[in-house]
Amino acid sequence: MGVSGSHSRDAMSNTAQDRFYNVITWSSIRRFSHQTRFSSLRGTRTKHAVVCLLFLVCGTLFFFSGSRRPSSLPVRAGSEVHVPSNVFEAAGKSTRPNSSHKTADIVTFAGADDTFASYKHRKDCDVSSQDLHTPFTPICPDRSSMITAMSSGGRVGMDAPYMPRGCDMRWFNSEEVCAILSRFDKVVMVGDSMMRHVVGSINILVRKDIGYGAVTDWNFSAQEKKQCFCNEQFDVKACSVQGIYKTSDVESKDPSSISCAKRINVLMEEIIRVPIPPDELRRLKADILPETDKHIAVIFGHGLWNNLDVSMTLKWLEIITEAITHVIGNQWSGLFVTPNAAGKQKPDEWLVSQGNKALMVFEEEVGMVVRRRGIEHLGTWNMSIQANKYDGVHLDMKGNLVKAMMVMNWLNLLEA
Repeated sequence: MGVSGSHSRDAMSNTAQDRFYNVITWSSIRRFSHQTRFSSLRGTRTKHAVVCLLFLVCGTLFFFSGSRRPSSLPVRAGSEVHVPSNVFEAAGKSTRPNSSHKTADIVTFAGADDTFASYKHRKDCDVSSQDLHTPFTPICPDRSSMITAMSSGGRVGMDAPYMPRGCDMRWFNSEEVCAILSRFDKVVMVGDSMMRHVVGSINILVRKDIGYGAVTDWNFSAQEKKQCFCNEQFDVKACSVQGIYKTSDVESKDPSSISCAKRINVLMEEIIRVPIPPDELRRLKADILPETDKHIAVIFGHGLWNNLDVSMTLKWLEIITEAITHVIGNQWSGLFVTPNAAGKQKPDEWLVSQGNKALMVFEEEVGMVVRRRGIEHLGTWNMSIQANKYDGVHLDMKGNLVKAMMVMNWLNLLEA
């Protein structure tokens, strides 16, 4: 307060060293009795108002001049970026270049079409492709960026549309799905029930049937038609036996339901145990035999049947890849799809060996070991953690359709 040293000592002794006590002395009173440089304005209210008004105007002008300054390059409406793939050219509206180390500047398409609009039972099932995926730009330009983006995306809430991270995947219509599949001699799924559900979802897309596309509805009883309808097609308790394993079965039993103009061949080999039974290996070798000179794609899925033991999964994979290579050499491409995240219905007895921590570690470790063997890896933990699961393990129809579309994006970017 500008008091002298003697005043300070007196104050300290009189207040018992109270550090929040301020001493008022005659010298401090005299200090504030001097005129200030603005004392000439003191008597006039008008002058005060003028000064305040000037400050207000200057501050307002400064604020608006700063807020109008562009923070980035201007966006040019209608600009397009073309990202070529092997079959389809992905085109979308773009604002700024994408960086692989940064999250992309997302521009969503509010008016994206519902690719299920013409599907059978679309109104009864009340499922739109817009419920599953909200498209944005840029589209991932190659397999590496596509797999990374699809594996590391997320949802804004439970069962919200899934969005890859950094760049987007394509959501193909049925005609595009047919065109992609027809480029291959065959697409083979090898693994557990999760891979069977991918086959079922692909059949929904090629049959244009959201109600019964994944199941053998041509031989259903009245009870099965009721139990295995729409979202319940993937209920492993009531409808697992009725799942479609091969598109060739559809061709022979209900050929008019396939919308593809060209031949397609998608099949499933359920191989889950290690050691692998000899008859299962013989069946795989017979099914993998090429029928044309086109490329073959193999999608693997494994893990829960051996409690996420990476060494056992690797042994399983080596036996199968050796069998495939023995039949067709190196004329095939592989993708390993790791298991779904655990849901709240998963029994408590499995929460340690097959809970979300174990699943995340398994996904990371398997991704590293299969890549070293020339097989690409698609993680599904991020995609499935906020998706509905019947038993805490298996996704419903909506989640499986997203997974199938992720596989279709990988197939689209393969050179076949």
